[in-house]
Amino acid sequence: MKTSLLYRSILSVIVVGGLGALSACSQQPTKPSSQKPARLSVDFQPIAPAVTQQEKDEIRSVKKVTINGQEQAIDYHRLMQTGQQDNGETFGVVKDYQDKVIREADGSAYLCNGTDTGEGSGLDHVSILQKNENLYMVSQFECGPGAMYVNQLEQSKDGHLSLKPNSLQFISQKEDFGGWVHCAGVTTPWQSHLGSEEYEPDANPKAPKPYQSNRYYQSVGEFYWHGDILKNNPYFYGWTPEVSIDDKGQPQYTKHYSMGRFAHELAYVMPDNRTVYLSDDGANVGFFMFVADKTQDLSAGTLYAAKWHQTWSKGLGAAQIEWISLGHADNKTVKDFVATKPHFDDIFETAKPKGDSCPTGFQSVNASAGHECLKLMDVNKDGKVDAADEMIASRLETRRMAAYKGATVEFNKEEGITFNPDDNKLYVAMSQVREGMENFAKKGKSKDTYDIGGPNDIQLAYNFCGGVYQSDVAKDEKIGSDYVVKNMVGLLEGTPKSYKGTEYEGNKCDINGVANPDNLTYLPGAHLLVVGEDTSKHPNDMVWAYHTKSDEMQRIFTVPFGAETTSPYWYKDINGFGYLTMTTQHPFGEVKKDYVRPAGVDTKTEAGYIGPFKFSTQPK
Repeated sequence: MKTSLLYRSILSVIVVGGLGALSACSQQPTKPSSQKPARLSVDFQPIAPAVTQQEKDEIRSVKKVTINGQEQAIDYHRLMQTGQQDNGETFGVVKDYQDKVIREADGSAYLCNGTDTGEGSGLDHVSILQKNENLYMVSQFECGPGAMYVNQLEQSKDGHLSLKPNSLQFISQKEDFGGWVHCAGVTTPWQSHLGSEEYEPDANPKAPKPYQSNRYYQSVGEFYWHGDILKNNPYFYGWTPEVSIDDKGQPQYTKHYSMGRFAHELAYVMPDNRTVYLSDDGANVGFFMFVADKTQDLSAGTLYAAKWHQTWSKGLGAAQIEWISLGHADNKTVKDFVATKPHFDDIFETAKPKGDSCPTGFQSVNASAGHECLKLMDVNKDGKVDAADEMIASRLETRRMAAYKGATVEFNKEEGITFNPDDNKLYVAMSQVREGMENFAKKGKSKDTYDIGGPNDIQLAYNFCGGVYQSDVAKDEKIGSDYVVKNMVGLLEGTPKSYKGTEYEGNKCDINGVANPDNLTYLPGAHLLVVGEDTSKHPNDMVWAYHTKSDEMQRIFTVPFGAETTSPYWYKDINGFGYLTMTTQHPFGEVKKDYVRPAGVDTKTEAGYIGPFKFSTQPK
């Protein structure tokens, strides 16, 4: 269920000293800054697992918290729900390439809810921004096509938040080829919303799951482009969007093509305002780091892919991390190329693998599309294959190019990221340990599909409950960042467990530990890591508060059957109050066909918060 303090200490020794020959990774990690958050004591009064039918059908939240020795009453409060109307807009309605409401066959508006028609899961993440002495909430919807909205929030004297009437606006994405499957997000240190576009369509028409058969791509073609396939292109999607609020209170939207194209789950900005960690959601995927040229400006920078050097094979394992450069790029150059509607064979030539190898001149890789033989093309048609071609390939085909250059693309369902400034640790959720993370196996059974033709860097035992990794970060002069990950060590490991014949029947992972961890957030000063779940192994997904110093797990939130907890996010100080935002996605949406949903229950995706937390008391 949990990794013990002793076990983590042993792994830390192994990770730091395991590969002394790697000069880029072998130094003892040091803390780049002596500035630490003020010490804070936060202790929740946890809730029990959902057992009764009523508990399984409702949102349940922690009610009490003790902060610096003083007990406070807190609760869950709804902010917005899909279908809610304001200012002539309907929250969650998707619009087309002309910013006109998309209509279903019956004339109704296309609503991204996750339990209605259309492809997608519904509202995924909301960011609260403090700008112009106002509060704004940017919301993103995980559908194909994706949607974004912004509204203002009002804050009462006792800290409660609510929608400001007549403030809801649709955010246009048409200048950047439309939105796509928006997943997790963050509020940047400079008070903008940094989002994601997940599950990029595979541009190779010969791939096992090419863009033509991608259900999101089909949905975008049918609804966003109204069936005009000539307007569409797979390279339009799989990027990192950002929304800022200008001095007039209007949303400004852009996609950051400089940061690469893959199944973006999350882009997490470090305290230096220029180092960003990027997770990649799927099977046989990579882990990426972007270092911007300028602070608070992600329009240009250098992209890196992680190389896993394993030093421990028990549980979630451990490794030293080497970073392989994928070169420098800027938004304009990449966007201009994307606008030409390129084809996959403009970037790579392919050949048929021969066993575990490739013909002369081709590089053998095994990424999300399986074993491939690739040769970089003269992408920009200037008569030679050079760094300029590598740059375009590294952004449009980021995962393939990472594998091409020797990085590790064997991670599985890589999800949330957050940073602990108290101890200088980065956390990354891995929803399951399977396939490429195993050793020539799938779900514990021998299979070469996910490792043949690749380096087989990660060799761990199958664990369908998944876990959370922690990493030391340190200054790296060569890369030019104070926040470079040096290792990865298993921290929280989910434990398979049978509850057949008990009141907890249906749970397949220990109910007192994580199952398929998804998004993460951290409470600075409190040594508290919050872990949300996206799982079928707990019928009612949970959110946990994990105390990193004591290993104590506290269950603080559960959602209705068939729902997902997405994007918990911590705001420590919004005019003196703290908030833990939550999204309950598609209630009763992921259920068996024979399941009878209780009459009268709500199936709308919604965003809300636990709180408000008051921090007027001082630590003892």
